[in-house]
Amino acid sequence: MRLILLGPPGAGKGTQAEYITSKYAIPHISTGDIFRKNIKEGTELGKRAKSYMDQGALVPDSLVVEIVEDRLKEADCKEGFLLDGFPRTEVQADELDKVLENLGVSLNAVINIKVNPDVLVSRAVGRRICKNCGATYHILNNASKVEGVCDKCGGELYQRTDDVEETVKNRIDVYMNETAPLISYYSSKNVLVDIEGEQDIKLVFEDIVKALRG
Repeated sequence: MRLILLGPPGAGKGTQAEYITSKYAIPHISTGDIFRKNIKEGTELGKRAKSYMDQGALVPDSLVVEIVEDRLKEADCKEGFLLDGFPRTEVQADELDKVLENLGVSLNAVINIKVNPDVLVSRAVGRRICKNCGATYHILNNASKVEGVCDKCGGELYQRTDDVEETVKNRIDVYMNETAPLISYYSSKNVLVDIEGEQDIKLVFEDIVKALRG
């Protein structure tokens, strides 16, 4: 199963990514994670990415694509993958098409989780993340059993500094301007699957599974 996960900040992509990768036994590929891994391991790609990041500059599309391509060639992607956070623009989507063609594979679906912007703000402001394992919770919709403590590893839960209302609204605006055009892009290729993201987390996942069966 080769998938892309789309959706604005706070749409619940992290939670659904966990469910999807577990059910289909595929790796969850986040560009942020790949960058951190390459930089930590001191790879050539990591050094090049770090040189841009250290200057506060955006990593160029060509290098982002190169890093993603490198990751998709790894053995655990042989049976599929879930891309999250990439592509972000139509230029990156075009480049990804070329990468997949070179690898001799194609996408099964692009999952687009739809949520009203007002709901997104409420979700993000209530989000809590484990400092230790990165598990995600919400003080209203998906609270941990013990307040401030991760159910999975007992780590401390915290609120990200960018999960304040003004910052969240800015992130949503950026997403709508830059990434939302991908919805039209993938819709024209008949691989887009719209999923209603305002329902219960488990119902969202059930809809995703049904859509992938179809």
